[in-house]
Amino acid sequence: MDAKHARELEKLGMAWSHHDVAGKEGVTAARGWDKENGHLLAPLDAVFQGAAVGIWLKNARAAARRAADLEQRQAKKLPVESWAGALSQARREQLEEIDPSWCPSWPVEWQRTFHLVRQHLDEGGTLPLAARETVRQGEDLGRWVRAQRLGFDKLTSVQQWMCEHVLGITPATEEEKPKPRTSQAAKWAMHYTAARQFYEREGHLTVPRKHVETVMLGGDDESGGQERREVSLKLGAWVSNQRTRVTSLSPERIEQLSKIGMWWA
Repeated sequence: MDAKHARELEKLGMAWSHHDVAGKEGVTAARGWDKENGHLLAPLDAVFQGAAVGIWLKNARAAARRAADLEQRQAKKLPVESWAGALSQARREQLEEIDPSWCPSWPVEWQRTFHLVRQHLDEGGTLPLAARETVRQGEDLGRWVRAQRLGFDKLTSVQQWMCEHVLGITPATEEEKPKPRTSQAAKWAMHYTAARQFYEREGHLTVPRKHVETVMLGGDDESGGQERREVSLKLGAWVSNQRTRVTSLSPERIEQLSKIGMWWA
């Protein structure tokens, strides 16, 4: 068959292989999903009229990325052994025509929630800032917005621009950011500082069970803090716990406590 007749048949919807049929069915399902949901960022379990459109789009994205990688190799005049598994330019154009953001550089989940927040704002809603405040298509928009504000520095420059200029999301201030959790090692160091302070003042480490010791931490002390701050610690209970857990303490910690008057019997 000559090329002219082949093109005429293709215009009528002719598919030359099972792969072509599957591709056309996938695009049809994708177009239907987009019409119902307003985007092509479907979750993996998404189904449209019996077609697993979520899985199909996932595979199409992988094929599109392979095609992009091969095109980059060609541009750099590097050898390309095979185009197997790469999405055709025609298929990419079809999907981009349905939804230009169908194959983002970052996780699809991020792009889907970004789209849903923008959709919410376009419909007259306000930017959700609290968890469970606004839920669309199963996505908690407030929780997502909060995560972007707290993790703004971890976003790419393009994502930052999209958040700030399209959605109006600004980075969280230092006051809004949750305080970092204190590690177990840092907690032990803080209590040891309190125990040493008690020993230097009293000359022993026989601490009453309910005793609370107040110490200044931060700066260059063992707690590793940055700013000097006053902390009250339940030293009596801590010293008692160290005695009962002596078998699980490291030799270094046992030696540290022994030097400031700890008795183990």
